[in-house]
Amino acid sequence: MVNTNQHLSATSLIGDDIKNPQGESLGDLKELMIDLGAGTISYAVVAFGGVLGMGEKLFAVPWQSLRVDHENKCLVLNVSKEKLKDAPGFDKSNWPNFSDPTFSEQIGRYYRAG
Repeated sequence: MVNTNQHLSATSLIGDDIKNPQGESLGDLKELMIDLGAGTISYAVVAFGGVLGMGEKLFAVPWQSLRVDHENKCLVLNVSKEKLKDAPGFDKSNWPNFSDPTFSEQIGRYYRAG
């Protein structure tokens, strides 16, 4: 029987590696965006590229697009490095409005199309 009632603290996930199913590194988890009205995680903010935080790009990835790999202690996102590089992103000083329906639709379409 699979235990579906698993809980993790946000701090135990922040900083975890994000990989694709092929094992390629796609970055690391910087933040979780929570929908306060629904009480659910909406997005994972993924950092990709750059060196020591300089020049890295941030991406909002729908939480449903990720799965936690407990065995390898990472998150898995089923996209190629190229698709992530081309994803709508932002920098650390210019975050999007996560509540904007247009933003949600754009991000949702991008990751569903993959």
